[in-house]
Amino acid sequence: MIPSFQTSLKIGLTAAVLVAGATAALSQSSALFSSPARFAYQDGESIYRYVCAGCHMPEGRGAIGAGAYPSLANNAKLEAGGYPVYLVVNGQKAMPGFANQLNDGQVAAVVNYIRSNFGNRYTDQVSADDVKAARQ
Repeated sequence: MIPSFQTSLKIGLTAAVLVAGATAALSQSSALFSSPARFAYQDGESIYRYVCAGCHMPEGRGAIGAGAYPSLANNAKLEAGGYPVYLVVNGQKAMPGFANQLNDGQVAAVVNYIRSNFGNRYTDQVSADDVKAARQ
């Protein structure tokens, strides 16, 4: 059976509407992913609790499961403040970088929190200016 001109026209218009709708949905979803959300937390403890603890655990002891999440507790690698700043901003291996989600002050706050908690006693503070320099 050969479809009539009107039936072909309806099918063609329906397909065009579906393609246009799908294209609009894709452009909206890609916009969502191209501009990542910023975290509202400003203090290091809150940033750690809501952003970092899911992998590094609430007590900073790390975990092994779907991946290996290093312990931050009593961690000698945190002695130089630039090292954790680099990791938080750029990420490494399975850890994503948070350059687009955390501003310089937030990165400094969470790095200072980690370096002064979980058995770490590093007292020199990382500043927002240190983070800004590390981003360049």
